[in-house]
Amino acid sequence: MGTLYVVGTPIGNLEDITLRALRVLRECALIAAEDTRKTRILLSRYGIEKPMISYFEHNEAARIPQILEALAQGDVALVSEAGMPGLSDPGYVLIRAALERGFPVVPIPGPSAPVTALVVSGLPADRFLFLGFLPRKPGERRRLLAQVAALPWTLVAFETPHRLREALRDILEILGDRPMAVARELTKIHEEVRRGTARELLAHFTEVEPRGEFTLVIAGAPEEVSQWEEEEVRARLEALLRSGRTPAQAAREVARASGWPRDAVYRMALRIRSESEPR
Repeated sequence: MGTLYVVGTPIGNLEDITLRALRVLRECALIAAEDTRKTRILLSRYGIEKPMISYFEHNEAARIPQILEALAQGDVALVSEAGMPGLSDPGYVLIRAALERGFPVVPIPGPSAPVTALVVSGLPADRFLFLGFLPRKPGERRRLLAQVAALPWTLVAFETPHRLREALRDILEILGDRPMAVARELTKIHEEVRRGTARELLAHFTEVEPRGEFTLVIAGAPEEVSQWEEEEVRARLEALLRSGRTPAQAAREVARASGWPRDAVYRMALRIRSESEPR
């Protein structure tokens, strides 16, 4: 019976790979790679020649039986396009399938973009919540942000360059003008970590075209909340209602974050909804 090795690979700089990872890649019988072209570049750099099979989100149903069959004969190394497999990629599905069939699954730790961005952000790293890629659809993204608005933990998320500005606008409107960091092209030639408030970062990327791969690190909600001014309560309610929350849902979240009584916030939410309805 073979072992499925979950191998962390560089997120940019090819020197960021462990000796153990190189040994496993040399010794395994097969490499299941999310992007065979990128993995081939890594293998070529270190003089490794191994059979590979592509395994990505849109072919996992067909590939999993083949990989499980290979595991019955020998060891298989699972690698993602970059970083640790299983984080925002289909590696989780294969790992679950291997475990259910009784194959040993062994981690080979390596680079991880969420942790890398978190530790250089300057924000608390003792407790954090990883959100993966923010939803593509604006309504779904705004609902997700509303769900985590009151959490005191640092938030970490991936975002694409063409949606970065919209995401920053939603963060400013729903989470408020919090401290945050935007990490771009981590460990690569054009690596950049820009720190500031949500408003400052939105202003920067409104002027500068976003390019590359982005990881966002956002400060959590303050542990001790002073009571908001009425204008701030109303603005947050309006944002949540536009995102699709019901008056009751919006009132519950804003009351928890603002220090206002829930019934007062709910009455305000009902007034806002009534004012927005066509007459």
